[in-house]
Amino acid sequence: MRHRAILFALALVFAVVPALSAARRGGFELSVVVDGCEAPEYEHGGKLYVEALRGRNFTLRLFNPTGERVAVALSVDGRNVVDAKRTGAREATKWILAPGQTLEIPGWQVSGETSRRFFFTETARSYAKWLGDTGNVGTIEAVFFRERLREALEKGPASPETRGEILDEPMGDARKSAPRSAGATAAPPAAREKESDRFAATGIGERSRFAVRWVEFEEDPDPAARIALRYEFRRELVRLGVLSREEDALAARERARGFEPRYAPDPRRDR
Repeated sequence: MRHRAILFALALVFAVVPALSAARRGGFELSVVVDGCEAPEYEHGGKLYVEALRGRNFTLRLFNPTGERVAVALSVDGRNVVDAKRTGAREATKWILAPGQTLEIPGWQVSGETSRRFFFTETARSYAKWLGDTGNVGTIEAVFFRERLREALEKGPASPETRGEILDEPMGDARKSAPRSAGATAAPPAAREKESDRFAATGIGERSRFAVRWVEFEEDPDPAARIALRYEFRRELVRLGVLSREEDALAARERARGFEPRYAPDPRRDR
């Protein structure tokens, strides 16, 4: 049975070799990109972790090392980034990557022309919270499927080139398929302290032009690769043992600033 899947083509296709920090399985890659750089990954207990930087936008970079098209089921916080549904990887709506293509997904796809940016936030202000299910926050997963080649599929039209540019629209300009902002209906202070200030999740942010179209793709039922990442705030990474306390102390020093008091304190006046 043929499945419909989303095909997206960027005018900018990365020709460089992906950085060493990308998670790999059989050459397929998934990485979290913040400010144009792939986030460092830390292996602990058989899992890969990245640090969530509170309030920062991120994108998800996928790489297809093969000489054929592949389909990729991509989820954040347990939700498909195309339609925010909870399904298995086989049933999920997928992205199509051309041979050798690197594709960068900037956010939740809220229409055929628009996505809304991923950003790290607290659980109580996350998109998952707005959708009413926070049981899988802190997870990112990509499952790659090879194509069952058929003559009819090989004669399909070539993908159009589109541009991914940020729209100059306010974050609160929402449509039916997305909330005004993740956590726009603020949780009570006690709830925020309990779940949001401690654990990381993904919000739904500013609008970005990201055009897609539907194409036919018949996938092999057995995944070619499955890559899973977990993300958390630095404090929780330290608690889990992913990062050492020394690394956390050094990060605190890096956040230090100068020029705060207007005058130097006078010890005599404090006596």
